[in-house]
Amino acid sequence: MISAGGAPTAPRARGEWARHWRPPGLPGLDLLRARYVGHSFPRHAHDGYVICVVTSGVEAVGLRDGVVRAGPGGIVMLNPEVPHSARAGAPEGWSYATLYPSAEVVAGIARETTGLRGTAGFVRTVADEPGTGRLIAGIHRAAEAGNALAADSLLRIALARLLRGHGGPLPARAPRTAGTRAAARARAVLEERMADPPTLEELARELGTGPFALLRAFRAAYGMPPHTWLTDARVRRARRLLEAGTPPARTAVAVGFTDQPHLNRHFTRIVGVPPGAYRRERAVPHGAPGGEPGAARDQEAAGPRRRGAVSRAAPSPLLPVGPVARKNVQDGGGGAS
Repeated sequence: MISAGGAPTAPRARGEWARHWRPPGLPGLDLLRARYVGHSFPRHAHDGYVICVVTSGVEAVGLRDGVVRAGPGGIVMLNPEVPHSARAGAPEGWSYATLYPSAEVVAGIARETTGLRGTAGFVRTVADEPGTGRLIAGIHRAAEAGNALAADSLLRIALARLLRGHGGPLPARAPRTAGTRAAARARAVLEERMADPPTLEELARELGTGPFALLRAFRAAYGMPPHTWLTDARVRRARRLLEAGTPPARTAVAVGFTDQPHLNRHFTRIVGVPPGAYRRERAVPHGAPGGEPGAARDQEAAGPRRRGAVSRAAPSPLLPVGPVARKNVQDGGGGAS
């Protein structure tokens, strides 16, 4: 994997690497460039949008109604709060370049470039868009080179193209029922008492319902059971604390993990990089080009870099984007929970 300044962090399987960072001059945007083989993302969701281009291999994305696969040149588009999982869809794994634009960024581009009413989103999950895929790869190259003007320009062009081709208004919320009200109240309790949550039985008793009824209602409302949602919520809050500079050990306690190793395990599974690398990427300036996997040694395992030490990272090469994607192919299985 890749740590601060583009240096690789320790792969969890041979050939795996990742860099998850926030480029300066581009507010409301995070970037992930990675290759995964054995790594799989458990069911989780995002506050904002997820848009990625697969550059090699196959990615399998688990959704509520099945699994979709994207090969080289395929673009995966996910709206906010859509529960999903992800894993390799081929033995060689997959490489991809991902954009995480905030809801505000997408809304602004939609208002300026489309006639969509309401909250804009994407009406399909996978599309064959090799040209737009090259734009996404270009955003990464420009950001890694410190060229915020080029990255911002390409970002707006790419998102406008995807919204015009595959966008639509997000559906209105379903009418409130007793089940959805109970699920919403349960979510609020778990959010408030994240560091010391109640058991399912205690939570159901507080809400005046049964454990199985609450479990069904929560899964129907949020696409995952309460314990899975709580782990995802803890990781989301951990991200905000790490972004503010909180050390991982303090972050682990604050969000309710028993210790830092538990934070490391769940954070890496959901975010794709360890919390230490995630924090460092947001604590150091990114004036120099990012590095290519294999260009520097594992800072996550080696510990803090000596004062004055320099990480020598090779310039990032062009990200290859192929011409073909496997679009919305259902494999008949449900996504992992």
